[in-house]
Amino acid sequence: MIETPNTARAWATELAACLGVGAVLGVIGPFGSFFNDALVVRVAYWAGVCLVCGLAFGVAFRLLAPRARRAGIPVWAWVPAMTLATAVPLAGVTRLMAAVPWPAIRQAVGLMDWYGQTVVVSLVYVAFYIVLRGRTSQQAIAPLPPADGGPEGPRILRRLPPRLGQDLLCLSMEDHYVRLHTTQGSALVLMSLGQALEEVRGLEGLKVHRSWWVARRAVEGVVEDGRNLRLLLTGGLTAPVSRASVARLRAAGWLGDPAGGDPDPEAAGA
Repeated sequence: MIETPNTARAWATELAACLGVGAVLGVIGPFGSFFNDALVVRVAYWAGVCLVCGLAFGVAFRLLAPRARRAGIPVWAWVPAMTLATAVPLAGVTRLMAAVPWPAIRQAVGLMDWYGQTVVVSLVYVAFYIVLRGRTSQQAIAPLPPADGGPEGPRILRRLPPRLGQDLLCLSMEDHYVRLHTTQGSALVLMSLGQALEEVRGLEGLKVHRSWWVARRAVEGVVEDGRNLRLLLTGGLTAPVSRASVARLRAAGWLGDPAGGDPDPEAAGA
């Protein structure tokens, strides 16, 4: 799981780290750059390269990570492709940057060799990004103490940070965590989906997939993709529907059939 906060502080932290790494690379002089020029020129070049790298991947992660998370796509399935694709424009930009202090670089290093070097730098950056953001995410989602039931309502709502409000839309399982989605955003909680389903009792909803529970009022429509179904939810979210759940959802009236009825409490926690 990768948390990608789109805040000024998060951006400042990432870009400052890029500048620091760039300064170190300028001293080391990788890929033969040690012999190219004076220390100050190398540091300026590598700091610029790392800054551009941080900007490019910062944007890419913030665009793709939330979408992959909502679609249930694991990190290993999309990050390598994103890295290779992002390295293409990066290679072009950094080659132009290198040609300013070292014009002969265009003849000395071919395009594919340059792209290969860019991929290496990109992979190192992405690996560190995932490790550091994953660690930050785990610190931010330390398990809350079990909430007691009572007149305050379903226990799951008491696990929501105040900034997210109480308008719970759905739950989705991510490894050993459950993501709680509201109209204001989402948060990860260290708990099993089974435990979360126990705590949503009292809310009208159904488990629609082995890793998803959806609140009835969050459903805005149904999308058919061949033999597969997905529920369209408030806020643009989509939830997969397992084939085993279709009959139950149809009987409850979720799929537009006239023979409906409210989900029973037992089903809501199943």
